[in-house]
Amino acid sequence: MISRVAAAIDAAHAAGRGAFVGYLPLGFPDLATSIDAAVALAEAGADVLELGPPYSDPVMDGVVIQEATQTALAAGFRLRDTFTAVREIAARVDVPILVMTYWNPVLQYGVDRFADDLVAAGGAGLITPDITPDAAPEWIAASERTGLDRVFLAAPTSTDDRLRMIAAESTGFVYTVSTMGITGERAELDAAARTLVGRLRDFGAGHACVGIGISTPDQVAGVVEYADGAIVGTALVRALRDGGVPALTETARALAAGTPRRAV
Repeated sequence: MISRVAAAIDAAHAAGRGAFVGYLPLGFPDLATSIDAAVALAEAGADVLELGPPYSDPVMDGVVIQEATQTALAAGFRLRDTFTAVREIAARVDVPILVMTYWNPVLQYGVDRFADDLVAAGGAGLITPDITPDAAPEWIAASERTGLDRVFLAAPTSTDDRLRMIAAESTGFVYTVSTMGITGERAELDAAARTLVGRLRDFGAGHACVGIGISTPDQVAGVVEYADGAIVGTALVRALRDGGVPALTETARALAAGTPRRAV
């Protein structure tokens, strides 16, 4: 089964660019606006959308994203709203949509039910930051049955054995964590990210996109020199918070302008 996410990354490469993966929390500042924001992000140049249902205990999220998700939860967001949002966004833009979710909500909802509802809504797969392939046989089976992509995370501290497993079991891309710690913007990305991408390639990873700490067009440009794509979240959420969808669009366009690969 062809991965829609991998196909989008390959299309970016064919156009001489690295891929731009853009993250937004669903339900922020409200459900309707979050849908409009995701559509605007795709129209402004994101190759893949990463949409996060808000979660009460977001262990990986920095302050900006935590505040946004708390706002969404306070406004009454429910997990089932994820599928409503994905359905409406998929009807308006032809960009693959990954849902970035912690594992507990999927378990509570039912792994097969979640997978089936995501496919029915037009989603492309899941990014699961807090579960590793060896702990995810039920999800791997559901994703193979439905054709959904499964994006696992790799960190600079991961052992060779774990990276080998992550490379083998991930589809779409491997989410390559640029630096240890929570999401947010950093003045300099760790050189560890470049090394980690190289290790993943050695273990057969088809695509590796780097996230956490990427917030400027220059940082995007630096990442796509060695990785398949750059993942940006906090900078987009801050723009949406401070200036609404118009500011988000402007920020997304600027970030997308960092994706062309320099001629070697």
